[in-house]
Amino acid sequence: MSFDPSTSPVSPPPPIAGSLNASGITLSRLAVSWIWFRHLSSLLIPVSTLAFLWTGPHPWYVAPLFMLPPMFALSIDSNATVEQRQPVAGTPAWPFDALVYLLAGLQLLIVFELARMFAIQGFFSVDTVMVLLVVGGSSGFSIITAHELIHRSNLFEQSLGRLVLATVLQEHFYTEHLRGHHVKVGLSDDPATARFGESFEAFYRRTIPGQLRSAWRIEAKRLGDPDMSLFDVRSLGNRVVHGMAVGWGIGFAIWFQFGLTSFAAFLLQAFMASRLLEAVNYFEHWGLRRTTRSVRPRDSWDTHSWFTYYGLTGLSRHADHHREPARPYQELQVFEEAPILPTGYIGLVDMVMGKNHEFQQHAVRELMRRDLGPFSPGTDPEEAERGRETAEQILATPPPTAAGLFGPNAKGERGVRVVLRRIAILLGIVLVFTAGIQFESPGTLSFLARFALNAWIMGAFVTMISVYRRLQTEDMSEGLRWCAAMGTLFLIGTITANAVGF
Repeated sequence: MSFDPSTSPVSPPPPIAGSLNASGITLSRLAVSWIWFRHLSSLLIPVSTLAFLWTGPHPWYVAPLFMLPPMFALSIDSNATVEQRQPVAGTPAWPFDALVYLLAGLQLLIVFELARMFAIQGFFSVDTVMVLLVVGGSSGFSIITAHELIHRSNLFEQSLGRLVLATVLQEHFYTEHLRGHHVKVGLSDDPATARFGESFEAFYRRTIPGQLRSAWRIEAKRLGDPDMSLFDVRSLGNRVVHGMAVGWGIGFAIWFQFGLTSFAAFLLQAFMASRLLEAVNYFEHWGLRRTTRSVRPRDSWDTHSWFTYYGLTGLSRHADHHREPARPYQELQVFEEAPILPTGYIGLVDMVMGKNHEFQQHAVRELMRRDLGPFSPGTDPEEAERGRETAEQILATPPPTAAGLFGPNAKGERGVRVVLRRIAILLGIVLVFTAGIQFESPGTLSFLARFALNAWIMGAFVTMISVYRRLQTEDMSEGLRWCAAMGTLFLIGTITANAVGF
């Protein structure tokens, strides 16, 4: 269950722990420890990812079980638990800083362990899919840590943040985010602000090259020529070039030391991290339009999710972050002017990538309720009319439904041809994996035997997804549905392993 922004309270909340007031009374050590302890939930994703890497390679029916910790996080991040208490001034910084350093160190260790694991196994395996989902998810999470560090004034912390960004090939974010996005947020020329009515995929295609160009121009301008060519000798001083050199240097070092398979796994996790980064960029400012010189709380979306605040190091309070970019995560405040997202960040990533229409409907209703975006007073009449037309179209269009193997396609078509087309796609995936495995491990099984086994494995995954979809009609949590579905997969896999040895 997600909380409803239209009913969520927005009155000024009390301070966290309630032990400091305007008179300046300091927090007790116990109170500080309890706040810090709640922030330890940020270790869930990276530690479970390390567990995946340390225990690999895995049987095909065991690897998907490592999706359960992210699913658990999704479940608790999407429930009605809110956190709106204001922070306490004067809270000691060192325990919260130590947690950020630990999270940064874990990301570096994860990248190393990823390379090590794929040095001893092939690329064509279920583990590779889990690299995209589990390791890529954790690497996307690490960008939150890097984001916190690059906003610090200390050179060591900034450098550590840039190094973490380099592990996901996003070091240019350091330049573009600090000197581009924070200056232009909510304006039409900010590539990281999603426009009203814009889908995630359209935003992703626009923002990736847009942010890279913006970062390059910012650095080129610093070096004396905004139109500087890549081959200009002054480009050697461009920080974007430095970041690319470090990021791809890490990648090629992995290739040299651990092999091509490890390098491919490194690229996969970096790709997923970029998707997650841009999903967050997408919903943090979707449809908002800044009309003042200074950035106001109403120019960013907030969420009151408990898990997003503690588990994602304060990222839920994005409005205050843009108001005071240098403010550390444990001191970020709640502002009632900010529009409220329908759930926490993990639930929003799932919604934006998988149910984008549902997100847009929630966002449109909130913007209309608060008179923001194209509904702001004083908006150009033509722009306001276009906004109303777009809003009506979004609200009137029913969201697509997940139809399964035998359901209708996106055009509403169903029947034997639709089913056969889907089966052909699944068998094509099986064929590619079979050919890849035979190339990596020739002679273990004949091609036909391997193809039959992989087709059986694909059938097991289809069964798992079918069980999950059937349980969506039941009154049970997201986490329990996935536990039941993955339990079914594990049971099929155990029986198969005992029967045929694979």
